[in-house]
Amino acid sequence: MIAFLFPGQGSQFVGMAKDLYEENDAARSVLERANTVLDLDLTSIMFGSGDASQAEADKMRLTQTQNTQPALFVHSMAVMSALPSIASMPAMVAGHSLGEYSALAAAGAISFEEGLRIVRLRGELMAKAGDIRPGTMAAILGMDDADVEAVCEEASGESIVQPANFNSPGQIVISGDVEAIDRAVALAQERGARRALKLPVSGAFHSPLMDFAREGLAEGLAELDIRTPSCPVYLNVTAAPTTDPAVIRQRLVEQLTSPVRWAQGLGTMHADGATSFVEVGAGKVLSGLVKRTLGRDVATASFSNAADIAAL
Repeated sequence: MIAFLFPGQGSQFVGMAKDLYEENDAARSVLERANTVLDLDLTSIMFGSGDASQAEADKMRLTQTQNTQPALFVHSMAVMSALPSIASMPAMVAGHSLGEYSALAAAGAISFEEGLRIVRLRGELMAKAGDIRPGTMAAILGMDDADVEAVCEEASGESIVQPANFNSPGQIVISGDVEAIDRAVALAQERGARRALKLPVSGAFHSPLMDFAREGLAEGLAELDIRTPSCPVYLNVTAAPTTDPAVIRQRLVEQLTSPVRWAQGLGTMHADGATSFVEVGAGKVLSGLVKRTLGRDVATASFSNAADIAAL
């Protein structure tokens, strides 16, 4: 059985999807439609100016959360449009954080247009939440889940820090108030973490610091037409599959402030029969997480650019 995976924030890069736009008619149509839907020159943000002197400004513009999230969604959908021979093959889908919306669109649960609008709204709300209550995130490498959870509990005190992404065994991202993150990083280093380092992010994603975004996103999702997907969607919050639109809607709200249980979800997909994992969208991060979680023998493939599609 084939599982399709869709990347989330952190996989973006200046120049993303530019070769697809130039070389593939179907992908170009998707990218141009995104500009129209958002009434925004999203492709210019994705492609960058091409001017070396503007490289840092191009990167900063793309990494603004309200731009990053629609860019990643559109990139994945552009790649899907260019993969007609295998796009109908997934027996199950999952997406990492923002990628969960791409997974839902790929499975026919939401339309491209409505998915893009809700993703843009989500990015705007999360950016605003980061302004209202600034926070940060850190990667903890070489510690097991229980030890990281214990570090977070001890470091919290009157502030907040909690696991945000269980990416693979021994690779966990934590999220919360800056002072609590600093304490957690120091504690993790004291207790034998291979590495513990703060990440250059604009907010404390997947933590209660994103509470501001919940109400607005819930209102947007209430208006979103979510249909029964063509295959099970393995959810971040539960690491379990569903095809129930009501469950999907509720879990998308919860996802804002809950950990992404990615490693657990991969394990569930594998136990449910997934033997091959196809990553669709920017970069190859998720394929690496599959190997680290399920073993080097599990088959993976990544489709990010025109060369990948040509090789197929």
